[in-house]
Amino acid sequence: MIDIRGFMQKNKKLFSALGMILLVALIFWAVNSPTIVGASATERLLPIYNVQRDDKVVAMSFDAAWGNEDTQILIDILDKYNVNTTFFVVGDWVDKFPESVKALADAGNEIMNHSSNHAHFSKLTEEQIVEDVNNCNNKIEKITGKRPTLFRCPYGEYDDHVVKAINSMGMTAIQWNVDSLDWKEISPEEIQQRVLKNVEPGSIILFHNAAKNTPAALPGIIESLQSQGYKIVPVSQILLQGEYTIDHKGTMIPK
Repeated sequence: MIDIRGFMQKNKKLFSALGMILLVALIFWAVNSPTIVGASATERLLPIYNVQRDDKVVAMSFDAAWGNEDTQILIDILDKYNVNTTFFVVGDWVDKFPESVKALADAGNEIMNHSSNHAHFSKLTEEQIVEDVNNCNNKIEKITGKRPTLFRCPYGEYDDHVVKAINSMGMTAIQWNVDSLDWKEISPEEIQQRVLKNVEPGSIILFHNAAKNTPAALPGIIESLQSQGYKIVPVSQILLQGEYTIDHKGTMIPK
C-alpha cells in the first residue's frame, strides 16, 4: 500500500512550488480574462477615438499649439480640394495668432479647444480643468462667434477625472485612431503611407499645423482618399447623433 502521507511530506517543496505556479496562473487568467478586461474597460471614461460607420466618411484634425508658418498654406490646400477640417487650438496660440483663427473659421473649418496653455491635465483638479477649458473657449468664441463643443487633451493624456470634467461642461473629448506622426518630421511619403494604411470608415486622423512636411503630404492624402470614395469632414460631422456608447477601444457605437 502506498504511503500517501509520507510521499507528500517527502515532496513538500515540490507541492509548494506547484501550488505557487497554479496560483500565479489563476491570477494571470483573472487579470487577462476577456470578460474581466471588457468589464473594467467599459467602466472607464474614454474620449472618442473613432466612429463606427458604414459609409466612407473620415475626419481630419489639426492640433495648433506652437508655430504658425504654414496655416495659410494649409487653408489654401484644403480649399483647393473643397475640404473642411477641425483645428484644435491652444488659447495661447489664439492670443498670438488671432488673424489665423479668423482665417481658418472664415474658410469653413471648425475651431475647437486644445486647452489654454497645453498643460498636463491629469495633474489638474476638475475645477482647474473647467476653468482652463472655459478660458480657451471664451477666446475662440470672441473671434469666431461659435463656442467650441469638442476638446482634445494636451499630449493626448487623460484619465477618468479629465474626461468627467469635460463631459460636465457638455463638451466631448476627442482623440484619434490614425496618427500621422507628422510632428516627428518624417518624410511626406512616410506621412502619406501611415495615414492611408491605417484609415477606415469613421477614422479621425491627427495632423499638426507647423509640422515640417505636412503641407507636402496633405495633397496626396486628400487625393487618394477622395479617389477611394471617402468624404472628408470636420470632426463634429463624423460623430453619431442620438444615443451611443463608447467601447473599450474608444469607438463611438450607436445604441
